[in-house]
Amino acid sequence: MIAARLLHTALRSSRASASASRATTTTAAAAAASCTRGISATAAPTNDARVSTSGMTLPRVTERRPDETGRGGKASDAGVKVCVFGATGFLGRYVCSGLGSNGVLTYIGSRGDEFEYRHLRTIFELGRAKYQFYSSRDRQSMADLIADADVVVNLVGKYYDTKALEDTDKFPYLHYKVNTSVAEANVTVPRTIAELCKEMQVDNLIHVSSAAADPNSSSEWARTKHQGEQAVLEAYPWATVVRPTQMFGHEDKLLNWYANLGTRFPVVPLVDGGHALTQPVWVDDVAKAINRIIDDPEKFEGRRVDVFGPQDYSYKELAKFVYDITGLDPVLSDVPNPVVKYAANVLQYQGEPYLTPDMVDLMSEDYLPEMTPEGYEAQSQVFTMKDLGLEATPIEKVAFKYLHRYRTGGHFILAEGYH
Repeated sequence: MIAARLLHTALRSSRASASASRATTTTAAAAAASCTRGISATAAPTNDARVSTSGMTLPRVTERRPDETGRGGKASDAGVKVCVFGATGFLGRYVCSGLGSNGVLTYIGSRGDEFEYRHLRTIFELGRAKYQFYSSRDRQSMADLIADADVVVNLVGKYYDTKALEDTDKFPYLHYKVNTSVAEANVTVPRTIAELCKEMQVDNLIHVSSAAADPNSSSEWARTKHQGEQAVLEAYPWATVVRPTQMFGHEDKLLNWYANLGTRFPVVPLVDGGHALTQPVWVDDVAKAINRIIDDPEKFEGRRVDVFGPQDYSYKELAKFVYDITGLDPVLSDVPNPVVKYAANVLQYQGEPYLTPDMVDLMSEDYLPEMTPEGYEAQSQVFTMKDLGLEATPIEKVAFKYLHRYRTGGHFILAEGYH
């Protein structure tokens, strides 16, 4: 690993001009800093020193530099190129918002047409983003997207197999075939990205995994998330792994999931009574953490960053919280895991399924950060939002902003309550 890292450091020295452009000091100081990074990065995975945020000015491009064109901020040139895989997803739009706001030249890949990423266009100043088609089964198209990027961010992930009907010769003459499996999205694609980053001498790779990643989980999604992590680190050992807990936000599939069920059905099932615990984190906090890593990625090489909310809840508590805000009053029913799977076996064939058997397994297990707050304080290998100068946003400060739309008649008809 050390020999490979030394080779990588030596080869990427040819890109010193790109690294120097990201420095905020003089050219000579930038060259010295680059040499320092080349030496310390070799031992990054085993370095016990915590990241010091006292010297960070984040984000650094909000103040206009003397030799900079534009008005600063969105109209500035951050001097760094970032390639984002999975930019059109839930987390991706928030990560891109931070990149666009700070003048980062961003390469955005999509497997669909231009309508897939049109919501991202307004985030960037004209000419500060490149949109390109790629296929996850075509290495060359992925390499073309990465191009000369300084940092690659992988946000690709999937919680269900993409299926489509095809004709067969035997009764019932139709068969569901899998287009993209959970394993391909969570393991194969991340491995390919990591291999390409190593081959193309990309300076830094940030891989977003999950706090639920566990080789012993009953959920295939959680198992493949762990396998994806291992595949990335095998191919690119100095990658930064970000592990968020479940994310909530306007487009989430956590709080919105309960709200949608409450508007459609008189009874909402709680898997095994909803006693499993989760510690949701605001998606914008995760995006800010990723953007701060991008701001100085060498400090986080070969390390893991755990991102989680300030409080844990049971799924039953979350359901009651959602229905308290929305005014919905469905019956919360304690349903055993195997029984819920009967319904999930049917619902999994939806285009974007509300429920799959694997989701049922995931909801039966705790979805929590690996350690307690005291545990994180007592160690120095894994970083948290605190090390990045960020404070987790409580769920109650954000949830009402997008859940009140589920109220019958809206919240304006109420004289008292949430406002």
